[in-house]
Amino acid sequence: MTDKGKATQNNTSIEDYIASLDDEQSVKDCLVLIEMMRRISGHEPKLWNVGTIGFDTYHYKYDSGREGDGHVIGFYPRKGKITVYLMDGTARYSGLLAKLGKHTTTGYCLYIKRLSDIELPILEPIVQQSFEYIKSQDGRIH
Repeated sequence: MTDKGKATQNNTSIEDYIASLDDEQSVKDCLVLIEMMRRISGHEPKLWNVGTIGFDTYHYKYDSGREGDGHVIGFYPRKGKITVYLMDGTARYSGLLAKLGKHTTTGYCLYIKRLSDIELPILEPIVQQSFEYIKSQDGRIH
């Protein structure tokens, strides 16, 4: 990482990273999310930081003057937990999240243990709307 808290792309291939996951269910869940996010974004996945799989990029600039580039949509697969990043925040999706199934959230993160715990037909429009919102902001993310 170049700066603490900044997202940076990692040159490890997605295939090598997925192969390094030691849990078969995590690999399967990962492949489902990659297919969904590839379809939504129209972009191939890239590895960011240590293990985030991100799609497309956007430039952000905060009122503080801090700016950088990040992935528009993405997720971080770990054993026993998948973090889906909603760069426009989870609060915008409270209605859909109530129907999603077993999950927890923080400001910008949706945590899922397994895809089998949730309703994929609910997750997909959340990710789609988040992608469209971030792309519509054209660098005005605050």
